[in-house]
Amino acid sequence: MKLLIPRCNCIFVEEENDDRKHIPYFKHNSSSLSSSSSAITITGTIFGSRKGKVNFCIQSNPNSTNPILLLELAVSTSSLAREMQKGVVRIALETSSSSSSSASLLSMPIWRMYCNGKKVGFAVKRKPTKVDLQVLRQMESIIVGAGVIKKDNDDDDIMYLRGKFEKVHGSNDSESFHLVDPEENMGQELSIFFLRSLN
Repeated sequence: MKLLIPRCNCIFVEEENDDRKHIPYFKHNSSSLSSSSSAITITGTIFGSRKGKVNFCIQSNPNSTNPILLLELAVSTSSLAREMQKGVVRIALETSSSSSSSASLLSMPIWRMYCNGKKVGFAVKRKPTKVDLQVLRQMESIIVGAGVIKKDNDDDDIMYLRGKFEKVHGSNDSESFHLVDPEENMGQELSIFFLRSLN
């Protein structure tokens, strides 16, 4: 089975009961993670159905019901899983403005997307649906982890990767988010860059 984080070196936790709706392959809860440095960190979740497109969600904390950002990326969940098998993933998201804008960078609706240097299409900002919020609620207890959430009456389960991301603010027109791996058990480097340029 392909996972979003196939090079993880930690011990997977998988239940044999197929009736379970939430199967974590590894996870850490808040009690198992020590507090990090003063770096700004947020909760980032990559999730999507096996057959559909993958989403990137930014939350202030795992329990937040009002995501800071939800993007539908240009690639499928399976395509991103193949890229992550390489161990290093760099996603660049670029938007443009006709003039200097005072609007928040993350409020921009459409982004040109590049994955490991290859242009793959457009990412689109969208509002969370009821299904999105249900998925996020099912992961409230997960601080860092990857696994599968089974959907009722649907064979297309939800795959997810959740972790702490360090936020780096370059300017009003550039920000980036970098997956934090404090225990070095993921074996995965993942960075997502946001850039706004003038036409």
